[in-house]
Amino acid sequence: MLTELFLIFIILFIGSFIQGVSGFGFGIIAMSFLPFIFTIKESTLLVVSLALITALSIVAQMYKHIQWKKIKILLVAALTGRLCGFFVLDRFGEMDFLKNLLGIFLIGVVIYLFTSKAPKDTKVINETWLPVVLGFFGGLVGGVFAVGGPFFVFFMMLIFSKDKYAYSANLQATFVLTSLFTIGSHALNGDFTGSFLVYFFVGVVTVIIGSRIGIYCFTFVSQEDVKKIAAVFVAVAAVNLILFG
Repeated sequence: MLTELFLIFIILFIGSFIQGVSGFGFGIIAMSFLPFIFTIKESTLLVVSLALITALSIVAQMYKHIQWKKIKILLVAALTGRLCGFFVLDRFGEMDFLKNLLGIFLIGVVIYLFTSKAPKDTKVINETWLPVVLGFFGGLVGGVFAVGGPFFVFFMMLIFSKDKYAYSANLQATFVLTSLFTIGSHALNGDFTGSFLVYFFVGVVTVIIGSRIGIYCFTFVSQEDVKKIAAVFVAVAAVNLILFG
């Protein structure tokens, strides 16, 4: 038990540290390694619950910048995706083949991290099918693997490219609502166990420590270097999940 808690602490610490330094990466790092300890279902529920705490703390400070009208279509699509994700996770969450699928998806994330560039300033952005597609797949992937953030990030960077406060506030508001939906649906389904509370408590303490140290190191570490380091971590974990998941 103590060894397991120590490993969980290390995984969550690395993820929250990278999140503090670069503003991204907690869910991706955590879901790259937690499935070696838990099932996909247990890993997803833990990461989504911890991500909710982080998102709530940011929303509490930036709620005045939330623009519901601009993200309402995305939110409806994302919650629909989360509903589908709930059924997938409920039915297949204990099966190891999901670890292989997660590994394949993480390889895609690694490619994205190494090749992504900030989107160009676009005057006309499709506000119908684009938020529907990105919202649904962000909700679906987030509901199954807790790593649907890249879909939401891409949309928010297009819509709020000139307002970093609106970008952060609306992104975190999306995380809050989708996370609450996932946690609520699985709670009603009786998927949370007594041992989950122990892991959650350890996770909350770890996330606070790791993110604060990461924020402190923010001025000393290049975001590009952090992105590359995170990508290497994720790539190694993804290959292991595909081969040995």
